[in-house]
Amino acid sequence: MLQRFRAAAVALAVGAGALALAPTATAATAPSISQVDVSPSPIVVTGDQQVTATFTFTTKDAGKAELKLRAPGDVGVGTPVDLTPAPHGQETRWTGKKSFDAKNAGKWNLLAIAHSGDGSEKSTNGSFTVEVKKSAVDTKIVDFGAHPDVVAKGDRISVSGRLLAERDGWKGYGDQRVTITFREKGTDAYRHITTVGTSRSGWFSARVSVEATGWWRAEFNGHAGAKGSVSDTDRVDVRHRSADSRIVGFSADPEPVDKGDRLNFRGALQVDGSHGWDGLAGQRVTILFKAHGSSRWEAVTGDRTGRDGRFWASATAQTSGWWRAVFSGSRGVEGSSSSSDWVRVVKPTPPPSRDKSKLVAFNAYPEPVKYGNYLRFRGVLLVDGGGYEAKVGLYFKPKGSSKWQFVKTTNSTGSGKLYTKVKAYKSGYWKFVFKGDDDAYGSQSGRDYVRVKR
Repeated sequence: MLQRFRAAAVALAVGAGALALAPTATAATAPSISQVDVSPSPIVVTGDQQVTATFTFTTKDAGKAELKLRAPGDVGVGTPVDLTPAPHGQETRWTGKKSFDAKNAGKWNLLAIAHSGDGSEKSTNGSFTVEVKKSAVDTKIVDFGAHPDVVAKGDRISVSGRLLAERDGWKGYGDQRVTITFREKGTDAYRHITTVGTSRSGWFSARVSVEATGWWRAEFNGHAGAKGSVSDTDRVDVRHRSADSRIVGFSADPEPVDKGDRLNFRGALQVDGSHGWDGLAGQRVTILFKAHGSSRWEAVTGDRTGRDGRFWASATAQTSGWWRAVFSGSRGVEGSSSSSDWVRVVKPTPPPSRDKSKLVAFNAYPEPVKYGNYLRFRGVLLVDGGGYEAKVGLYFKPKGSSKWQFVKTTNSTGSGKLYTKVKAYKSGYWKFVFKGDDDAYGSQSGRDYVRVKR
């Protein structure tokens, strides 16, 4: 009986060993894959630069992986991206990189695939975009100035300039905000004073109070579409005494003049600043007249000075006498008066029987002309078809004005040719006018517009 039990135990042991030696069948595990992370997203390209994007995803139970990108409009299988694997816990992290530029703008599609050792696979897809952002344009502030240069404490000055942007050449940058700042003498920092807007052509201006000597400038902070810029500085001195002023270049033309014709007055108001005599802008200049035989000066007309201190005015000639310009002064600036200019007024004589005249081939050049440079004029005066020698007037009408202003006279040669020159300060129209004489009726040339640039 004991031997029978032993035999049964041996049989069971042998059976158990046979079972342990038999191969065990295991089911293959399918791979898994995560969504693909794109960084940065969206991919933003500025100007002509390139941006490199990183693509990252993880797999599990995968021997290899692949990533394909399909460009906007592409219907093919896509372009493969080289991947680098790295351990990531129980998973594998796969990383790939690709560079993009402005030509790659649009929506891209991607496909990531994980492969296991037994040939099974798992995939995921997605999309990302490449956007193009315009480069910020360069800007600069030109022609900045603070006027006048010398004032009394508490006076107001004019600060002005022009903001330009580099867009196929430097052009006025309109509808922008420019900050006017000030640094007091003896300090290091500029402080905000006021903010002004630019016109369509980029010009800006403001009136500000001055409390101390120092430097003024304009600042454009810029934004996503334009880079910031800072103007040159302009110093303004605060003095306790009033600055001297003077009126130079005053004239009344023409002389003599026919009764009832227009007289034209011009000149410049200047102030004694820290850098010498400078044009005084924005001031009222009155034109006075004293008739022949009288001792009384009477105000007739006037004008407000421009940015360079110049003024223009006109009046109807009634009688012979003296003319002069007077500046009454302003806060911080003493008044002044010009020298007097005598004008003889004559009665116009009845026109005799005369020939017709014609002014032809008129030209004002160069165009455009720089501020303060000479502008030259040519033309031909013809009477009865031939050249004619006579006195001819040059007239000017500023841009935006409706009045023609006498500038100077010149003489034509025996062949009728005319030539003269003047310094240009404002844009506008020019023409020659021949008033006629005993032998010929008057005439005028065509007008010619000339732009004056700073």
